[in-house]
Amino acid sequence: MATVDLFAIGNALIDQEFKVSDDFLLQQNLQKGTMQLTDGDSQAHLYNKLKETQLYKGQASGGSAANTTVAFTALGGTAFYGCRVGNDDLGKIYLDGLNDAGIQTAEKSVSEGVTGTCMVLVSPDSERTMHTYLGITAELTDQQIDFTALKTAEWLYIEGYLSTSDSARQAVKQARQIARENNVKIALTLSDPAMVQYARAGLDELLDDGVDLLFCNQQEALMYTETDNIEQALAKLQLKSKYTVITLSSEGALISDTEHSFQVPGRQVTAVDANGAGDAFAGAFLYALNQGESLKAATELAVLISSEVVSQFGPRLDIKSYATLLESFQKECA
Repeated sequence: MATVDLFAIGNALIDQEFKVSDDFLLQQNLQKGTMQLTDGDSQAHLYNKLKETQLYKGQASGGSAANTTVAFTALGGTAFYGCRVGNDDLGKIYLDGLNDAGIQTAEKSVSEGVTGTCMVLVSPDSERTMHTYLGITAELTDQQIDFTALKTAEWLYIEGYLSTSDSARQAVKQARQIARENNVKIALTLSDPAMVQYARAGLDELLDDGVDLLFCNQQEALMYTETDNIEQALAKLQLKSKYTVITLSSEGALISDTEHSFQVPGRQVTAVDANGAGDAFAGAFLYALNQGESLKAATELAVLISSEVVSQFGPRLDIKSYATLLESFQKECA
């Protein structure tokens, strides 16, 4: 296995995207803007309702950390993704998609079971609400992850959605130990307000004694720190991370290095689908930081990439689009 810049661990999910009305979310008792875990039968029932009454937009390989890894690799980095898929057609589609994007995976990621799926419901204001059946990824353990490349990586990246799984948290604990022993920097994303609300103890375990880089959005930051303004939230998060990035939707992002903080403005775009925007932001930010760019430049690139993701349906851009955007960004900065 070749050396990689980024070693990521996360859930493997196939997204089914629908454009839905706010009334539909209310009728189905779904909390807008969050992720809700469910079982296979309940998701199948919802899927049938969606197909009957809402607009189907297509299928895409998803998973928060996977989306981040795709952005990171498409911009020019190298990456490995540790996950668990079933030995079914969706599992093959999922891993083939990552490999086609240049991301390394391990054969041991495939095991008996059903690959996880996520119903991504995009409301008229472009907000995404997710109804997730984890399938076999709910049982992700260290046995499905080849940690070889982690020992020489630059970054370990952990998604907060893993906070709901006892076995996944144990795998992350092992990954954190390997990272610390080999001077690999650790980044983590809180992932979703629902993780903060319902899996707070799991997030605390993933964060452990702190990380080098923490990603979250404004709602997650306020909820996790139990504060009512972003400045107080940032002050508390600084105790957990060397660098903290709080995304502010169309307003850009707030960044801190424990001593200083600053805000980078957002870009004016027509928002279509917020699914995957935060993931793309993290991937672009990590890529730029790994290339030696300043925090400001890394944030500006991340804002550019994530705003393009928001402007279309689906959690990822066409692979070639990332490089095109990077080239235009570099010309503007020259």
